Amino acid sequence: MSKSILELRHLRTLLAIDQTGGLSRAADLLHLTQSAVSHQIKALEDHFDDALLNRSAGGTRFTPLGMQLLTLARQVLPEVDRVELNIQKMRVGGSGPLRIAVECHTCFDWLMPSMDVYRERWPEVELDIVSGFHADPVGLLHRGEAELAIVSEAQAEQGVAFEPLFAYEIVGVVANESPLAAKPWLEPADFADEVLITYPVPDDMLDVLRHFLHPANVRPHRRSSELTVALLQLVASKRGVSALPRWAVKPYVDRQYVTQLKLGSKGLQAELHAAMVASHAHKPYMQDFVRIMREVSLKALEGVRALSNDRSFSGNLSPH
Repeated sequence: MSKSILELRHLRTLLAIDQTGGLSRAADLLHLTQSAVSHQIKALEDHFDDALLNRSAGGTRFTPLGMQLLTLARQVLPEVDRVELNIQKMRVGGSGPLRIAVECHTCFDWLMPSMDVYRERWPEVELDIVSGFHADPVGLLHRGEAELAIVSEAQAEQGVAFEPLFAYEIVGVVANESPLAAKPWLEPADFADEVLITYPVPDDMLDVLRHFLHPANVRPHRRSSELTVALLQLVASKRGVSALPRWAVKPYVDRQYVTQLKLGSKGLQAELHAAMVASHAHKPYMQDFVRIMREVSLKALEGVRALSNDRSFSGNLSPH
């Protein structure tokens, strides 16, 4: 056999495929194209003269050779990451508090697991959540009451740096017995005679209103609920319809509690970004938290895809 071509990037690719269940989501996690991931696998298969993966309608499975390399990745990469992190801490030194403010009720579905991972890597950081829902979380950054805010839009602002987290799909949710449940997707007109049940937030913070209903001049009656489970109970009881992130609805759809449908034939996409105090944004303990939020979400959440890093911007831009 010729000299091994195996590199750390190959091991990271195999681990990403295992964690996400397929090449497409692994490519998102690694910020690569799917063809680049396929090329890495093909190069390894050519080198070892055997297949690493079996692909079928049931998903992607590792062959015996693939499992050997995956086992190596699980053994090697955590130690490599640990050493690299320690070197970063030695080089830069110090950390600080990391208080997080959120403007979305469903963020806690993925934020809490991200915080659990982060605490293991950065036990010295004072990690906390600023209690309550915040209509203007970026304002907390300016007032020194938070170091990071999770927001739906990145708008250039003096002293604030933004990093993209991920894009996700918002789906319509209706009762199983509703006539709307039989439709291939929902149109704005389908909401005209319904009660729209949402979280109690301003209209300009609801993507279903801003980007789906209001452009079509549809303004349904409204009702609100603080809790996702209470909101979906109202939908299941035929008290109205709703629109939520696909990941938030998935457990209830899997149990056939409610029915989800696309909003429009192409679906409605939304985004989340991390806003940080610009002077702290490039510190390793901040950047690592952003990376962990991205990775945990791409691995675990239904209907999520990566946003390119070239959409981040920072610093000393004037507000507009």
